[in-house]
Amino acid sequence: MTAFTAGPLLLGVRHHGPGSARAVRAALEAATPEVVLIEGPPEADALIPLAAEKDMRPPVALLAHVVDEPGRSAFWPLAEFSPEWVAIRWALEHGVPARFIDLPATHTLAWGNEEEKGTAEEEKGQEGKGEEGEKGEKGEKGEKGAGASDRSVDADVRIDPLAVLAETAGYDDPERWWEDVVEHRGGAGIGADPFAPFIALEEAMGALRETYGVGGHDRDLVREAYMRLQMRAAQREFGDEVAVVCGAWHVPALRQKTTVAADRALLKGLPKAKADMTWVPWTHRRLSRVSGYGAGIDSPGWYGHLFAAPDRPVERWMTKVARLLRDEDRMVSSAHVIEAVRLADTLAAMRGRPLPGLTETTDAVRAVMCEGSDVPLGLVHDRLVVGDVLGEVPQSAPAVPLQRDLARAQKRLRLKPEPMERELELDLRGETDAGRSRLLHRLRLLGVAWGEPTASRGSTGTFRETWRLRWEPELSVRVAEAGVWGTTVLSAATGKAEADAVAAHALADVTALAERCLLAELPDALPVVMRVLADRAALDADVGHLAQALPALVRSLRYGDVRGTDTHALTDVAVGLAERIFVGLPPACAAIDAEAAEHMRRHVDAVHGAVGLLGEPGTAAPGGIRERWHSVLRVLAGRDTVPGVIRGRAVRLLLDDGELGQDEAARLMGLVLSPGTEPGDAAAWIEGFVGGGSGGGMLLVHDERLLGLVDAWLTGVPTEAFTDVLPLLRRTFSAYEAGVRRTLGELVRRGPGARGSAEAAASGIPGFAPDLDPGRADAVLPVLSLLLGLGEAYDDDFAGVAR
Repeated sequence: MTAFTAGPLLLGVRHHGPGSARAVRAALEAATPEVVLIEGPPEADALIPLAAEKDMRPPVALLAHVVDEPGRSAFWPLAEFSPEWVAIRWALEHGVPARFIDLPATHTLAWGNEEEKGTAEEEKGQEGKGEEGEKGEKGEKGEKGAGASDRSVDADVRIDPLAVLAETAGYDDPERWWEDVVEHRGGAGIGADPFAPFIALEEAMGALRETYGVGGHDRDLVREAYMRLQMRAAQREFGDEVAVVCGAWHVPALRQKTTVAADRALLKGLPKAKADMTWVPWTHRRLSRVSGYGAGIDSPGWYGHLFAAPDRPVERWMTKVARLLRDEDRMVSSAHVIEAVRLADTLAAMRGRPLPGLTETTDAVRAVMCEGSDVPLGLVHDRLVVGDVLGEVPQSAPAVPLQRDLARAQKRLRLKPEPMERELELDLRGETDAGRSRLLHRLRLLGVAWGEPTASRGSTGTFRETWRLRWEPELSVRVAEAGVWGTTVLSAATGKAEADAVAAHALADVTALAERCLLAELPDALPVVMRVLADRAALDADVGHLAQALPALVRSLRYGDVRGTDTHALTDVAVGLAERIFVGLPPACAAIDAEAAEHMRRHVDAVHGAVGLLGEPGTAAPGGIRERWHSVLRVLAGRDTVPGVIRGRAVRLLLDDGELGQDEAARLMGLVLSPGTEPGDAAAWIEGFVGGGSGGGMLLVHDERLLGLVDAWLTGVPTEAFTDVLPLLRRTFSAYEAGVRRTLGELVRRGPGARGSAEAAASGIPGFAPDLDPGRADAVLPVLSLLLGLGEAYDDDFAGVAR
């Protein structure tokens, strides 16, 4: 057969190139080899038959990972338009053996580990070398796509063969050159001679290797030696009717005549690591990354379209774009499609291109369908040019036990992995949504960040959860890595939580872990976490640490009602933490600087919210815990050694809880804002009382006495002290909403505090009157009854409360 007169048929390709994929298929159809050898890890030979399964849908990737260290892994991605995938499918369809012949993953993964260690040692050695060392590092990395005239023949510089060939041909863009010479030339060889493009590429790569040597591809010498050995083994078994599909860069080396002894010598002493392999789903978006074959493409969606379109690819592409924009409520008609195709053809002719490429179609879409705007064009690039296609792998593919358990849980809960980011609203009162929540929380604890919790927009109830979901292919590695903790998601999450609890150092980390254990419903891990939490709390004397840990612990107590989880074990620890905070907080707040005072104010707010939850009925906490906390706030409010921002906040919290009357609050403010108080301390007190997002602006709007005190104090601040207090005041009042600031300005302009409430009402200030207006208060009762579903029988009770 003429295809094998010179020995094995070497088909040099561009990885993930649709033109190369079509050419490979045409060459294999013409040559009909006895065996097909493909660049890839040979450990995956047993996985090749799975490519024929009906549930196998590219893009997919071969995943190799070290058995004892799953986090050390490598991917070999394959798309529908990858030449390697086309070769695998052709071999399976024709009953021809297919084998991978690249360097085994057992060496590749171990080699990568040694390179990382070597790089770390080299970076350590470069310390202190200054500018010269930095230049050397940059030179070793090289720059992808740089022109040949800028390249040194030094083998340390890694060259990009396509970039050199493109520049030689007068192109400044390797992608555009490849499209012109391969993608747009009748399928890169489909015609009279299907082998012609491979012969041309082999000659070009041979010339490049003669000029540049290996060009920084030092590992390729070892890989190519292994591939030559595999080719010889196939020739002994099948004769010369062997087809090899590999990167075009390797073809001259595989054609090179070498001895078996020389090739084996290059392979001697390679490091090894026990590796395991499987198929995993991949995405078009991840194809743009340089991984596996060392090849990344910027437009996988566009390449997939070129490969799949039977004819008229530009017209079909414009139709896809129009459909997408119409789905997004853009006004796009068939006339836009026709005009965009005409413009793309015109641009291609003006630029001397055989057919419109991605550049021309993008320019046409921008001008015709997007009216010159890059905003809708960005959507086209994201959804179509790149795309979010997610491949599928059959369940018969090898997988770690944890992966299989996760797949069963996903199927049971109808929670399918998707590449597009989406929000998922969960109602925890339903069994299915509660199960989804548990699964997502367990995966987060294992480091598998499939979902990220986000704020619920529709409800603030504890029975609602909102998740932002997006499945990334790398999560398959995280799942394999988490397999060391257990064979099921539940057992793995339990083991990981127990280990994290023992390893945690900060008290807040342990309380956060306890909260996550409750969210994930890990009853076996919770006793271990609680024991560690009690030990850490007993030893930690820092009030700030205790105050930081308490809120998460108290929040956890609320999950028992919705999730059916027993939280009584947390109550004793939470109450103990609260009691220690009550004792230690006043001394900790004395004689501290402004920065420390601001931190402590936030701790006071957090503890106040936690005590409010802890003192609710049903939490099994002592009934007097709120009263003891109020006593602590009174101590903080009355001590002169406590910074003003904390004293002001303590007064405000007592006022909001009804433990302090309006008259008493006004008296305390009057004392602080008297001439005897330093202006800086007074400004800090005001910030604590009405600042920090506490709704203090509305308090001033509805209490003219307090606003009058602030206004009178501010107008009396000495000139020399005003510049010192201005930043504090600006920070306090700038946090108010625009409407609140506008109302305060109107009140100040009219002179708040200078008149009684009756005068204020007479002057037309809205919201103020000498006495309560029962008629206006009763008018809202029917609406409240309707909203709460209580009926008219409760109107009288509401009236009493309102008055």
